[in-house]
Amino acid sequence: MHGDLWTAATLAVEEANETGGLHGLPIRLVAHWSENPWGTGVTQVARMVHEDQVWAILGSVDGPGTHLAEQIVVKALLPLVSPVSTDDSVNLAGVPWMFSLAPGDHLWVPLLARGLLQAIGDGSFALLAATDHDSRLAARELMEELALLDRGPALRIDLPPGESSLAPSLQRLRDASPTATVVIAGSTESALLVRALRQGGFAGPIFGGPQVGRRAFLDSAGAAAEGVALPLLFDPTSGRPETELFLQRFQERTGARPDWAAAHTYDATRLLLESIRQAGLNRAAIRQALAQLTPWQGVTGIVDWDPTGQNRRPVRRLATIRGGIIVPDQPGLDHRLR
Repeated sequence: MHGDLWTAATLAVEEANETGGLHGLPIRLVAHWSENPWGTGVTQVARMVHEDQVWAILGSVDGPGTHLAEQIVVKALLPLVSPVSTDDSVNLAGVPWMFSLAPGDHLWVPLLARGLLQAIGDGSFALLAATDHDSRLAARELMEELALLDRGPALRIDLPPGESSLAPSLQRLRDASPTATVVIAGSTESALLVRALRQGGFAGPIFGGPQVGRRAFLDSAGAAAEGVALPLLFDPTSGRPETELFLQRFQERTGARPDWAAAHTYDATRLLLESIRQAGLNRAAIRQALAQLTPWQGVTGIVDWDPTGQNRRPVRRLATIRGGIIVPDQPGLDHRLR
């Protein structure tokens, strides 16, 4: 599922090396993988810092892994750039070495909440939320936003990892007869839930978080993804030459279109490499360059750090999945409450 992120980072490094690398020396990605962030993951990150002696870290693929890396870089004093985690609590720890490119939950949740309420009017909705770290935080943010709007789900179902049977939950949803359903879960879990909803006869609107915009969701959900609405974190139709070139090179390499996570990884890598080129091989200087390079234009849009190191670029549009492709809503479509 995370191979697209590696491909995007690799493309950025290859492009940097094609234009001279670092003062004529080739730039190299050093990768360490772990299925258990709080177990072997700690060892792997420490190995990168102390044995591989990397100059900065790019990652991780989720909130828990990023929290782990953050705890290590704050002691090792080297920059950490998170391309895809939307967990905004990562930056609230106040670690000056921490930077996050993907829009935090606080930036996309309000748009999703208003789009949902605009779609259902006086109708009701159900919330299906996974209980993993990232999904739990996103669901909490959504509930807080809805409370500000004096609305709440008619039914909320929390699904722990590895739920063996969805039948009881789906029966509860059928009994509640909501107008719409919101799914907040990882990409593969979201696909499982959306398929189950459609197979169970639910024909109403389905809204999802950013994870339904991942290629893993589209591939796994198949036809059931048709019509699912989501916040637009990356618009591949922007028409900017830099974006078109990235789309072309990524598709040539993988045979597929890059999703928002791949695009943010590409931007994070390019921004980090530019910081290293400007600062040289000095961890503190690289961190300073990262902080000062923004506002910076990437294929995903403007990168502009807030005081905590979180990209403050707002999420302004929803999108809808049509024929397996994420289609942006028309610019200016009003998702404010009327």
